[in-house]
Amino acid sequence: MEVLEIAVGGMSCEGCVKSVTKVLSGMPGVSEVSVSLAPARARMRLDPGLSNVAAIKAAIQGAGFEAGDAVQ
Repeated sequence: MEVLEIAVGGMSCEGCVKSVTKVLSGMPGVSEVSVSLAPARARMRLDPGLSNVAAIKAAIQGAGFEAGDAVQ
């Protein structure tokens, strides 16, 4: 497991935070999701054997938000 932090753009309220959290929490290989509105970041534990940064970004974009750079 590795820790992944990624910028999330377009969030404007706690409802947005909940939406991103729900989408990421439902992904295979993703656990311990924490999404923050103020720094506009999502932090999670990721099993690279089950998911990857590209899939995380696609899920965020699919939920209607912008996925920025990842820091591992």
